[in-house]
Amino acid sequence: AIFSMIFGRQIENYPVYFLSGRIIYDFFKSATTGAMKSIKGNASILKKIYIPKYMLIVSEICYEFINFLISFIILFGVMFATGAPFHLTAIVGIIPIFFLLVLIVGVGLILSVCNTYFTDVGHLYKVFTLILMYASALFYPMEIVPTLVQKIFTLNPVYCAISCFRECIVFGIMPDMGKVAYLAVFGLTTLFIGIILFKMYEKKLALEL
Repeated sequence: AIFSMIFGRQIENYPVYFLSGRIIYDFFKSATTGAMKSIKGNASILKKIYIPKYMLIVSEICYEFINFLISFIILFGVMFATGAPFHLTAIVGIIPIFFLLVLIVGVGLILSVCNTYFTDVGHLYKVFTLILMYASALFYPMEIVPTLVQKIFTLNPVYCAISCFRECIVFGIMPDMGKVAYLAVFGLTTLFIGIILFKMYEKKLALEL
């Protein structure tokens, strides 16, 4: 409510602006956190029977993806209640969501390995996601941030996903292809690193549980 009062006049239909960013951020945070804890959290099962460890990560991400899709009901409900227009460009919003999902899988694979070997990773990741939230322009317009800080924020792939999604849903324009390309490259690179790292340590993970 406070942010709505502060930025409501600067941002047209602030509730939709905020919620469209929030569901993207929450999906990233919840899915990567779940993937991070998936192997260690199922240690008792893994010690008894053989289960492909990557399936635990994938199942956590799929679960959060379903929750993410359900959150669209709330978003569309708010759009309808506030009289926000439904743009055809919303269909293009699938593109940043897809590359965000690629990024989440890559980050999830990396975190699952790190969390198994280092117990403090979970605590550090909580701090990281809090910083990430403020660096993703969830509840304020990017224009109020100094130009230098804006350039730094554009290096944040989650912000790029949020910005592109908002352009499609809220503003009814095509997403910035530069941001989409950056998100795609960052996501695919992270996925590649995650797959290699996971394959290197997959057989050793059971010994660390």
